[in-house]
Amino acid sequence: MSDSRATTDSGSIPTAWSDVADWYDQLVGESGSDYHQNVVLPGTIRLLKPHPGQFVLDVACGQGVLTRLLASRGVRAVGLDASKPLIVSARDHAQKLSPEQQNLLEYRVLDASKDFASFFSPSSFDSAACILAIQNIHPIQPLCSSVSSCLKPHGVFVIVMMHPHFRGPKETHWGWDQKTGTQYRRVDRYLVPRKAPIITHPGKKDSTYTWSFHKPLEAYVKSLRNAGLLIDTIEEWTSHKTSQPGPRQAAENRARKEIPLFMAIRAIKIFSPKAS
Repeated sequence: MSDSRATTDSGSIPTAWSDVADWYDQLVGESGSDYHQNVVLPGTIRLLKPHPGQFVLDVACGQGVLTRLLASRGVRAVGLDASKPLIVSARDHAQKLSPEQQNLLEYRVLDASKDFASFFSPSSFDSAACILAIQNIHPIQPLCSSVSSCLKPHGVFVIVMMHPHFRGPKETHWGWDQKTGTQYRRVDRYLVPRKAPIITHPGKKDSTYTWSFHKPLEAYVKSLRNAGLLIDTIEEWTSHKTSQPGPRQAAENRARKEIPLFMAIRAIKIFSPKAS
């Protein structure tokens, strides 16, 4: 693993989750993980404001949790993901929906780190989303530019990620100040882009892994701006969980509510990337 800026400024790095698809499908579940159900999906729907009959693109859709939720609301959705096994899982899960809802869904095997706009009609989607996936994609400029090309004028793009300030893999940690009785979040590195492995079964010999890419917030802002997408909302979402009773319970709960777990960005298409 390289920590140099050149590493994440180079070409596309294969990060499809095909080798860990079964593990990821079990981790997220058919309706999303606990965090999906209590924080991420409600927040995403609120920012997207989808209406029946609208057309939504789910980038790096995984096994299709968001797309199925959209279909349940009468929204047409296309999910794309570089992992064929995850797309197969998405299609399998969709079979449990009503025939009417199934007809609202489509899934395609496409790599979000490459230009995918040519596979869709220009300006055809009302909105788009990339949920808990953009930090596993590199580079992100093709993603943002492709989404912009696919969106209608003034269409919205919602990104949800682990908070880049406080949740950097291996570079941020919880700590306890015994003197003040304070739970705090330690940040060792932030500005330098880097990659870190996501291991499916830590401690297990020959455990399968994929990559997570850390980028500072300015990298996301620049990629969106270059794609003609203007940020109108940034939200920071905390965990919904609480600590078990104990001497550190109050401090842990306070820290959990003060230090966000997720960051959500909503951007609006103001011009086509080709017009920039």
